[in-house]
Amino acid sequence: MTFPMNHADWTFSSRQPYIPAMEFHYSTYRIRLKHTFTIARSSHDFYDIVYVYLTKDGVTGVGEAVPMIRYGESFQHLLKLAMTFDMSDVDESGSLNDWLDQLLPKADGCRSFSMALDTAAHDLWGKLHGEPLYSRLGATPAKTPLTSYTIGIDNIDVIRQKVAEAEQYPILKVKLGTADDRTIMDTIRDCTDKVMRVDANEGWDLETALKMCDWLATKNVEFVEQPLPASDLEATARLKEKSPLKIIADENCLDSRNIPEIADAFHGINIKLMKCGGVREGLKMVKMARELELEIMLGCMIESSVAITAATHLSPLVDYADLDGHILINNDPYQGALVEKGKLILPDGPGLGVTLRDHIAEPMEEAVA
Repeated sequence: MTFPMNHADWTFSSRQPYIPAMEFHYSTYRIRLKHTFTIARSSHDFYDIVYVYLTKDGVTGVGEAVPMIRYGESFQHLLKLAMTFDMSDVDESGSLNDWLDQLLPKADGCRSFSMALDTAAHDLWGKLHGEPLYSRLGATPAKTPLTSYTIGIDNIDVIRQKVAEAEQYPILKVKLGTADDRTIMDTIRDCTDKVMRVDANEGWDLETALKMCDWLATKNVEFVEQPLPASDLEATARLKEKSPLKIIADENCLDSRNIPEIADAFHGINIKLMKCGGVREGLKMVKMARELELEIMLGCMIESSVAITAATHLSPLVDYADLDGHILINNDPYQGALVEKGKLILPDGPGLGVTLRDHIAEPMEEAVA
């Protein structure tokens, strides 16, 4: 794998006190959205992210970190972790799990940076051993699910435009949690009869959620994701008892430690590798959710093809997928998992199977600071 060349969207650095058997590098990049992405609590036109590279024997694995503002992360923190990263005490002679046991604590509790290290290690290990990630996970690539396509909160005209742009995708995920939720849903229903999934991003109270779930059940909605604040688990349990729609946890479920404590309040969970800290923890969550008879969705942040492809390798093991983050940006520097009529398609090749694009569609105007 080659490292990205100088480009307006990239900054690149290598910081090592000496050249060890396994090397660490990083680069920064700004991913730009096709449309302003708005949910119940925030809006974004771009995200500044960090790519992590682990190199051994001339082979390089790549990982991606997108800061999760909801959980107190920032690009500046990611950059500091990358700039001060020290590989001098890492013994690279052991197994992949040995690597992860040494690397992940260096993320210092930052979940997205842990995800980048975890993914880079999985990618590198797979390339060194000629093994695609899905094989290591026990997944069958032909069994990848359909992904939903997200319609963020916007004005009515733009929502209609977004629905038109999503023509090839059979499932829509609709962001709600505003005073105009019914208008948004009616507008989309005027455009299409596709199955919809709703995500309120903690934007409702119990009374609103009860009314909305009853109403949404008449609108060909499959389930509702995180309708209530994560802090109000008791109210969510009451909603689950009365709602005609399934309730899926997102903000209530960061990693496997949360699953037992929320299992009675939800019908299922949304696993995000960026949120739980990587592929290894994501697989642990899948196994635990199955034991507790919870349904599983595999979701994402706004991410490039590096992180999305990592999640896609895990997707044959889950019930639903919402892996469209790379589709919503216009300058993805990597190519990996594809989407054909909503169906997730895994790339060929060992590790993640991602490759750096020769050209990037929309270069940014200024360098990432």
